[in-house]
Amino acid sequence: MEISHATTGLKQQPAKEKFPVSLLSLTVGAFAIGMTEFVIMGILPNVAEDLKVSIASAGQLITMYALGVAVGAPVLTVLTQRIPQKKLLCLLMLLFIFGNGISVFAPNYAVLMAARIVTALTHGTFFGVGAVIASNLVRPDKRAGAVSIMMAGLTIANILGVPLGTYIGQNLGWRASFASIAIMGVIALLGIIALIPKLPQEKPMGIKQQIAALANRKLAMFLLICALGNAGLFAVFTYVTPLLVEVTGFAEHNVTWILVLFGIGVTVGNIIGGKLADWRLMPSILGTYAFIVLALTALTFTIHNEAAAVVTIFLWGAGSFAVMPGLQVRIMSVAKGAPALASTSSHSAGNLGNAAGAFVGGWVITNMSLSSLPWTGAILVALALAVGAAGFIAERRAANEKA
Repeated sequence: MEISHATTGLKQQPAKEKFPVSLLSLTVGAFAIGMTEFVIMGILPNVAEDLKVSIASAGQLITMYALGVAVGAPVLTVLTQRIPQKKLLCLLMLLFIFGNGISVFAPNYAVLMAARIVTALTHGTFFGVGAVIASNLVRPDKRAGAVSIMMAGLTIANILGVPLGTYIGQNLGWRASFASIAIMGVIALLGIIALIPKLPQEKPMGIKQQIAALANRKLAMFLLICALGNAGLFAVFTYVTPLLVEVTGFAEHNVTWILVLFGIGVTVGNIIGGKLADWRLMPSILGTYAFIVLALTALTFTIHNEAAAVVTIFLWGAGSFAVMPGLQVRIMSVAKGAPALASTSSHSAGNLGNAAGAFVGGWVITNMSLSSLPWTGAILVALALAVGAAGFIAERRAANEKA
């Protein structure tokens, strides 16, 4: 179903129409998925001790989850593209609940790893299909805002869900963390069943046609932008705790609250970014990337001062997620005929960027210094900005020549 056809019958509604309450079921689903992705970081020592594996081995639970998202999501999206979108969301949440349920009772490391991979398969496809549904529930000029409401679940998970899940895991056992996530999945499933309407769906394209729809330069460019932008984010964010402790001089227990502040910035930026993208899509994407470059460049200097570092990190978090709703909408609109697969592919590209950024950051720490991370991140995001600006200029030039 193409986004351009999504809002038939809504055009006559008033300009100040509120977002439909059905979007909240997608937000709850995104919250649950955000918890299952990130809570493992807070309970990693507990998992390692209970399953009698090393911290390094337990850390592979994070790596394999990311690879499950990057590789599995587009494959699952292609294989399920004939299933009606509401039904597909329900099936994804059932798989999500099953995966987390297996995690609760996993008798050993291998079973827990398999459960994590199963759960990861739902991640990208849920956000890909969810973004298409969210954009189809509103008028064309509200699409990015609708996507940002769904994505807010992911950002809120970082502020509330992960600390809560970590607290549960440290006090009731790590299995209780996954049990609480499974319960959130049940709530999301019930919300989807009750609130998401059955939307008209065009005749599905064949697998070859969908893949062909993705094989265009413009989409490849935006997937590259997504990967570079995420690489810039994770080159710094992966190592933000040692950066704040060893360079800035914060006590380790204070870093938690700084990360909460970062999460608040992420949530604020996500909502503002959706509104800006609905106003002017490409200028807002490029302007936000420029803002991120400036924030990371500033962090190179402010990281040595506690107050200045905190303010800069808040602004950096806001900018890093403000770009995402608009980028998601742009990617879906570029891949005509396969918006769900395109949206899912953006999550694959983003996760590959996450892994690449963490690798680059580790290399920088080993060969240069911790304090070199901010400007390294700025360079990676600047590359995303340069690619986007070049594409935008070429697009405007081609449009002017046709006119």
